[in-house]
Amino acid sequence: MRKNIVAGNWKMNTTLPEGLKLAEEVNAAVAEAKPKCDVVICVPFTHLASIAAIIDQNNLGLGAENCADHAKGAYTGEVAADMVASTGATYVILGHSERRQYYREDSAVLREKLALALANGLTPIFCVGEVLEERENGTFNDVVKLQLEEALFDLPVADFTKIIIAYEPVWAIGTGKTATPEQAEDMHAHIRAAIAAKYGEEVADNTSILYGGSCKPSNAAELFAKPDIDGGLIGGAALKCADFMGIVNAF
Repeated sequence: MRKNIVAGNWKMNTTLPEGLKLAEEVNAAVAEAKPKCDVVICVPFTHLASIAAIIDQNNLGLGAENCADHAKGAYTGEVAADMVASTGATYVILGHSERRQYYREDSAVLREKLALALANGLTPIFCVGEVLEERENGTFNDVVKLQLEEALFDLPVADFTKIIIAYEPVWAIGTGKTATPEQAEDMHAHIRAAIAAKYGEEVADNTSILYGGSCKPSNAAELFAKPDIDGGLIGGAALKCADFMGIVNAF
């Protein structure tokens, strides 16, 4: 059966000392809580090796927020998938809405990143989602299905089954608008149906699909109770241990 997962995405936040302190707090809290889900923190590149050395990855997974679309070479400032893996990290976020929006990452780039992440033993947390215009004009289901098809659906089933999907309603993040649990569930069910049509019901039933739209301790239990929502990709609330654990403990 698919796993329930809560993954924190720290984004461009915390200095190294701040990140080490937060990681220590989360590591201790997870060890004490013995949660009913897998817990992951995805942190800035600068923090990976130091955090890997102080957490128990049997209890708390560690990931990067991105990786390069090239294996190595003259790409100043980029960080390759094998570099990420060499730090001790085992997860990587790919296709996040901020990478798509601010850095113009398209499906061709993301296919390269996915291939390199998988080749280096990393578990991708692959993000899909629609913007406000697409939600309002009614094309959101088609948009998300196309994102899946273009980046993921050429993968052999053995590779696809290593991937975690995260749905981000981009229109509901930082806009004052809110995706209801019903809207979130509808999209998760749509994603699962698209996977079933491509890879079969068994693969779809075993794919973890996380919700990435302003999940908080106050709404996590209601979201996680939906049949197709298997956890969350958590932004701001992941930067405070108490808030993050409030979401983790919603299972």
